[in-house]
Amino acid sequence: MKVVIQRVKEASVSIDGKCHSKIANGLLVLLGIAVDDTEEDSDWILRKIVNLRIFNDSNGVMNKSLVDLGGDLLVVSQFTLYASTKKGNRPSYIQSAKPEVAISTYNNFLSKAKAVLNKAVYSGIFGADMQVHLVNDGPVTIIVDSKHRE
Repeated sequence: MKVVIQRVKEASVSIDGKCHSKIANGLLVLLGIAVDDTEEDSDWILRKIVNLRIFNDSNGVMNKSLVDLGGDLLVVSQFTLYASTKKGNRPSYIQSAKPEVAISTYNNFLSKAKAVLNKAVYSGIFGADMQVHLVNDGPVTIIVDSKHRE
């Protein structure tokens, strides 16, 4: 599982010109699901997202997590995070999970996130043509990969 985590002042997802989800201060997470991802990958990534200390404390130091802040979470499925560009100029998505697996994994991730945060978690719609709008705070953008746990 691979994620792009963006600390945001606000973010939203629109579908067919209508706002589907909107958050204020918190995290926008683009979530890529690989063919070989397990529940362990999902759980590890979720713990990393909610506990990553990337929000400023009263001294302006990034020392607070999403949990500490009580911030919002918007998760958007993003199969293109597994694009391979090794050969030619047309990306291959062979490492991305097929929709029938990815949908279930995505929905499971959202349910677990709601339980961990004990609040609503916002999302896009899997497979929809979405427009994502955000105001990146900082900017702070971090990439985390469950296969490369650094």
